Amino acid sequence: MTSPLLCAIDIGSSKIATICAVESKDGDELQVIGYNLIPSKGVRKGLIVDIDEATIVLEESIEKAERMSGHKINHAFVSVGGPHISSFNSHGIVAVANPQGEINEDDVMRAIEAARAISISNTREIIEVLPRDYIVDGQPGIKNPVGMSGVRLEVDTHIITASQTNIKNINRSLNDLGIENHGFIFSGLASAEAVLTETEKELGVVLVDIGGGKTDLCIYVEGSLAFSGSLAVGAKNITNDIAVGLRISLDSAEKVKLFLTKEAGKIKKKSEEINFSQLNLAENLSSISYKTLVEGIMSPRLEEIYKLIFEEIEKSGFGHNVPSGLVITGGGAQTVGMVDIGKKVLGLPIRIGVPENITGLTDEILSPPFASTVGLILYGKKNTITEKSNFKNFNRILKDFLFDSSFSKVKNFFKQFIP
Repeated sequence: MTSPLLCAIDIGSSKIATICAVESKDGDELQVIGYNLIPSKGVRKGLIVDIDEATIVLEESIEKAERMSGHKINHAFVSVGGPHISSFNSHGIVAVANPQGEINEDDVMRAIEAARAISISNTREIIEVLPRDYIVDGQPGIKNPVGMSGVRLEVDTHIITASQTNIKNINRSLNDLGIENHGFIFSGLASAEAVLTETEKELGVVLVDIGGGKTDLCIYVEGSLAFSGSLAVGAKNITNDIAVGLRISLDSAEKVKLFLTKEAGKIKKKSEEINFSQLNLAENLSSISYKTLVEGIMSPRLEEIYKLIFEEIEKSGFGHNVPSGLVITGGGAQTVGMVDIGKKVLGLPIRIGVPENITGLTDEILSPPFASTVGLILYGKKNTITEKSNFKNFNRILKDFLFDSSFSKVKNFFKQFIP
């Protein structure tokens, strides 16, 4: 029996990425068998602004991933992010249904549904309800209450909502291409799945996914997602500053930024001139000093981005619960000076997050720009119900079934028909 195909589509402001993977033979890791990354069109700050353009680019990315993998993509997990994302924490309470007081999965689901039953605007849609902590008969700090005894079950959840209009537009594009959407996942949450360690989540950490037109944030406290949000700034703002500062086009500015990322390790002195002649820029820009470009043009924008991130962390109320600091990922994480400037502005530990726990065709994928896309398939694997898991739960179902009481009820039912 062949492993089921897992597919993910990351619709970003600067790129559209598609990944296909199957479970490896040992079942522990996913094996990437096809992928594609192309420049995005029709998407701005995480929102679809031209559905026809977006659909054309989406179709191209999917077709190229299909050709590489040798499989037809019929379904996928899809990322969603941008300033239209908002989140809040909610509390749910239910009575345990089992007379013996043993909590089962149905009780857990009812508690989560109770937390989900909140009033939101009809322009918003809930895309994720994540349990943070369970409380059984007043005892907090429980991560999995199934099988425990109690009469009252409470749950603290983190709920992520998105713009219903954008959700419908993405679904329309997918439907036009014959792709079944297996679920929307917040791109920051997906990136966290790919780059964060369990230790970082437990201690408290901030995941920052810097894309082209947006920056997604996730704050983990005591192993659970406590806050998520998004800012309307990204790596394109840095490109714009380079274009204005050097008086060159946006395309040339993007080439300069990417070239600087590759050559940064070779530069020994800040006063050193960087030679751009090999880029063949239309503006005939031959060289410029590293100090002028990085400290004069790029650093002020990076400082502004970090100040906005700091404000978002303070707004969350979890600013004192993140000793692990920040993990920066996404395409913008590769910008020169990202770590040093962040440490100077925030005074917290910072590292660049790279996707892990995948095998196969990973030469280009094990890099920050693919963090969200890799996280989509990892999150999808973890949350997909398989036949195997259904079988695993069969013993629990039998255990909950009370044969003695059931037999007595059947016997009493037939007695009424006996004269």
